Amino acid sequence: MVDIRRIWEQNFRVYGARKVWKQMNREGIVVARCTVERLMRRLGIEGIRRGKRVRTTIADNAAQCPMDLVKRQFEVDRPNRLWVADFTYCSTWQGWLYVAFVIDAYSKRIVGWRASSSMTTDFVLDALEQAVYDRRPSESDGLVHHSDRGAQYVSIRYTERLGEAGINPSVGNTGSAYDNALAETINGLYKTELIHRRAPWKTKAAVELATLEWVSWFNHQRLLGSIGDVPPAEAEERYYRQLAAPAAEPVLL
Repeated sequence: MVDIRRIWEQNFRVYGARKVWKQMNREGIVVARCTVERLMRRLGIEGIRRGKRVRTTIADNAAQCPMDLVKRQFEVDRPNRLWVADFTYCSTWQGWLYVAFVIDAYSKRIVGWRASSSMTTDFVLDALEQAVYDRRPSESDGLVHHSDRGAQYVSIRYTERLGEAGINPSVGNTGSAYDNALAETINGLYKTELIHRRAPWKTKAAVELATLEWVSWFNHQRLLGSIGDVPPAEAEERYYRQLAAPAAEPVLL
């Protein structure tokens, strides 16, 4: 029971029985999932449940948009092949705070983020700049950046910056949330696991500091079922380790 509560506490108190059980297995603690479920009920702890999605971006239907190069296909074979971007918001006693994320579709790693009091192009550009600086993409990567039709993402300045970085722009063309489903999913996790759980927020600075903590945890500790119940950073390390491994020599018969 001590290990169950420890793992639950160390992971923002958001893990349900399956995630706690998976983490225990990773630590070499052999236990049945049904046992974890039973003990969590006895301890009075449970995982968090996601709420309803809220739309935050306002589409600019008058602006010329890049083509949709993704077409709702978010599975890719390597890092720096596809980034998705979106932003969400948080209410504080000081007013609204907006938080933008740039996510690598392969590992679901958050490669750039920024918080701002206003929904300006500069705000989402700052998140992009962090991602570009951290990942150093090259034209040979064939990297695609995908977003919805939000005015910030289809602005001339944003599109020009993508071109300067050798990144191919892509924008969902139907206006549906499914056009940018991966980014919407990460936004939903952020709101559920951090923003709603710790509300109310007194200051914008408190949200920004907590977001920094959550992003670090998300990238390096949070188990994601879509990538094999490992953290995003570990998924990327595994990819590059396999890439660097020497090819097996053919067996001579």
